[in-house]
Amino acid sequence: MKTPFNYKHLYYFWVVAKEGGISRAADKLDMAVQTVSAQVRELERSLGYALLKPAGRGLVLTDAGLAAMKQADQIFQLGESLPALVRDAVSAPTVRLAVGISDGLPKLVVRRLLQPVIPEPHLRLLCHEGEFDELLGDLALHRLDVVLSDRPAPNNPNIKLYSHSMGSSTIAWYGTADVVKAASQDFPQSLTDVPMLLPTGHTAVRARLDNWLEQRAIRPRIVGEFEDSALLKTFGASGMGIFPAAEWAHEDLLTHYAVQRLGPCEGIAEHFFAIGTEKKVHHPLVQRLLQPAL
Repeated sequence: MKTPFNYKHLYYFWVVAKEGGISRAADKLDMAVQTVSAQVRELERSLGYALLKPAGRGLVLTDAGLAAMKQADQIFQLGESLPALVRDAVSAPTVRLAVGISDGLPKLVVRRLLQPVIPEPHLRLLCHEGEFDELLGDLALHRLDVVLSDRPAPNNPNIKLYSHSMGSSTIAWYGTADVVKAASQDFPQSLTDVPMLLPTGHTAVRARLDNWLEQRAIRPRIVGEFEDSALLKTFGASGMGIFPAAEWAHEDLLTHYAVQRLGPCEGIAEHFFAIGTEKKVHHPLVQRLLQPAL
């Protein structure tokens, strides 16, 4: 008969795996080596699999150990955040909104998307930028309230995620005065004659831009590709090349980057989505973000 599962045993195993050995884990836990070892063996007995195996003078995780460690990481990382969450709950009143921001989303657009919640007097806005798939994982674990992205969530039978449209923006080409002047005649074919900056393929709009250029037989001289949209605009503002940007941010582009609009990227739009775990949104601030679309 298997020993009942015990979270304390899992915690000792987690510390052993993080510290790389039972002796170091025992020092960290201020416990006897024999006690820690016994606790890990109890966990292995309850699960029915060996989690650690000898390797040289130390221990490494088995395949079962790797799976257990992945779950333990999620469990205890959430546990470590509990004191702060409780402290915040009884302190000054706040309305917390944890937002995941896909790294391909233009930062100037993010500010516009979040603008409806900024006036909230007790707002505590937590913004986490990262790769799309990682943010969806955090959303599924309820570390985030919503994810903002340039694409909807993919279908996944294991995770129920819902994509809510937040609108779209047309795309135009921007650059410094010198670059715009050089490309102003015979646009858009003139794009062949000027250096070009583009987002990398991890953005949803890149494939549409490539198709747009190909359909017009424009062979761009690409001198830079950027994962970070703010970095792309910074290099564009330095005169390195012409670049595409969402026209939602037109005024900010002209004001903060001192660039000019060359012309439209006709037929191409960038779409924006709020992704959550609820089909019917309950978080009041997420409802406010989606108000125009609801």
